[in-house]
Amino acid sequence: MAKPKTVFVGMSGGVDSSVTAVLLKNAGYHVVGVYMKNWSKDLPGMKCPWAEDLADAKRVATKLDIDFRIFDFETEYHAKVVDYMIEEFRKGNTPNPDVMCNQEIKFKLFYDIAMSQGADFIATGHYAISEDGNLKLATDTNKDQTYFLYRISDEAISQTLFPLGKMLKPEVKQLAAEFDLDNAYKKESMGVCFVGEVGIK
Repeated sequence: MAKPKTVFVGMSGGVDSSVTAVLLKNAGYHVVGVYMKNWSKDLPGMKCPWAEDLADAKRVATKLDIDFRIFDFETEYHAKVVDYMIEEFRKGNTPNPDVMCNQEIKFKLFYDIAMSQGADFIATGHYAISEDGNLKLATDTNKDQTYFLYRISDEAISQTLFPLGKMLKPEVKQLAAEFDLDNAYKKESMGVCFVGEVGIK
């Protein structure tokens, strides 16, 4: 019997990445869940929920009986994403931190480390389709996230699985409930803790 392919799944503690992990395990992959600790600081009027998100991701990993790891990217995230955002504001531009986070953190740093630790693929809960190394619009056009992925390298795209790409969001929520995931009814997060009253003076 052929050895199952190993996929490192970026697990944020949310519904989408949790269902992604379930689908890949059910498809026969050896799944390793990874929580990327990118930001943990509270800001004025905004509490960063990283500890709760980590706990949710751990619970799902335990339920699935999969390996679970934490990658601490706070230093790199601050340098590559936060500093970039502040500098762009200073220039009078409107930055897109999600694009930069995907380019520098999720699909570069995470990708590189996952591959060095034995991954055949990485996977995320993004709504996008990757075919023959090319990005295509997700079936759920209301949730499509290909715009945020356009600066990712062809190499990373070719080694990334997007199990939710051909699904609708209501279907994903229904699966989370059917899989009896603890976070099945968790509200969606904007995913960027630092967007708030960030001083740039």
